[in-house]
Amino acid sequence: MAGADPRPPLRFWQIWNMCFGFLGIQFGWALQMANMSAIYEYLGADAHQIPILWLAAPLTGLLVQPVIGHLSDRTWNRLGRRRPYFLTGALLASGALIVMPHSSSLWMAAGLLWVLDASINISMEPFRAFVADLLPPEQRTRGYAMQALFIGLGAVIASVLPWALSGLLPAGREGGMSGQAIPLAVRLAFYTGAVVFLAAVLWTVFTTREHPPEDLEAFRRMKAEKAGFTAAVAEVFHDVLAMPPTMRRLAWVQIFTWLGFFCMWLYFGVAVARNIFGGAPGTPAYAQGIAWAGNCFAMYSAVCFAVSFALPVVAARLGRRLTHALCLTLGALGLMSVALIEDKYVLLLPMVGVGVAWASTLSMPYAILAGALPAGKTGIYMGIFNFFIVIPEILAALGFGALLERLLTNESALVLQLGGDSRLAVVVIGGVSLAVAAGLCALVIDPSAPAPARSIAQHPR
Repeated sequence: MAGADPRPPLRFWQIWNMCFGFLGIQFGWALQMANMSAIYEYLGADAHQIPILWLAAPLTGLLVQPVIGHLSDRTWNRLGRRRPYFLTGALLASGALIVMPHSSSLWMAAGLLWVLDASINISMEPFRAFVADLLPPEQRTRGYAMQALFIGLGAVIASVLPWALSGLLPAGREGGMSGQAIPLAVRLAFYTGAVVFLAAVLWTVFTTREHPPEDLEAFRRMKAEKAGFTAAVAEVFHDVLAMPPTMRRLAWVQIFTWLGFFCMWLYFGVAVARNIFGGAPGTPAYAQGIAWAGNCFAMYSAVCFAVSFALPVVAARLGRRLTHALCLTLGALGLMSVALIEDKYVLLLPMVGVGVAWASTLSMPYAILAGALPAGKTGIYMGIFNFFIVIPEILAALGFGALLERLLTNESALVLQLGGDSRLAVVVIGGVSLAVAAGLCALVIDPSAPAPARSIAQHPR
């Protein structure tokens, strides 16, 4: 029987507080995405080895997010339902960020990436369900857009931090130190990320309250009946088979979207360092190129931050599905145009389109999905939805190494047109993948009508 939603609208600062932890999560994630491929090359990895060194992280996410979603749906203690997982993930991720810059071998770095990615997933997945838990349907687009705002802000700061620190360090200290391969500026950025990650999550934990289950005794009985790892796996499997139609169609959009972004994250930095700056690992030009790629990432993250204010208004007028398709198209054009650019400053322009696509990716699919999920299943389905992020990452990790080694380097037409650089070719492939995702948006069903046009910066009244 349908009735009025019991959750009252939240004010701007309440939504701000509940989403603030994403600033820290994205700070850690952006440091990882912008710097790990370069860290692998600093430690001696060849280009075709880089994708496989990323493999452990998505494999872990494939398991961690649905299990954490299942557990958080069935948790209630003094910290609430989702907040215990925010805090646990933040503590583990902060530790990994501190240790990562001290990696002395490829496999040590890959192992720490596995721990870091798993820890970020522990924090991130419940945050997606957190918005649906606390906000009424008409405010969910605004809530996910607020998350995108903090993601953009965190990524801006994290992406530009190594470059900024290298400029502040005394001459001769911006590179390695005491025989370590990883530059001092990168290490200091990771230490800063550990502090920011934990502090931001603690802010949300201490400023936002969660609602207890309406019938706590019934909730405890249900939890006891479905306790144990076997029950969790069985329920995840059942719910995968029972995905709502909206989720099934969004899945294909997500797969091609995230494949496009992973193409960029895996090879954009090293492509810029080699093609725009003409450097090789260990040279000053290479370090400058990696730092400039971080500035490009900061550019698209800044655009994400700015666009997040406008997305709820645009989505209310055009619909969330069309809004997402248009944003992905801009991102596709941005990545494909990178191949035509030779000037480092001009390279910032395509990042505008990428930033628009990134802002939409972080908000529109989740706003559409939240209205299609059955009651009491938000956490587990948000975790299952993560499958369609990590599956393309796994495909990229397994396939791009062989692609680079056997096909792209075999004088293919695409690589020859790009000056013989296979890394840049993969970035262009990422743009094509975003274009496919934009076209697939036409098949998505948005189960709820757009909310009235209103910026996330406005109060609900």
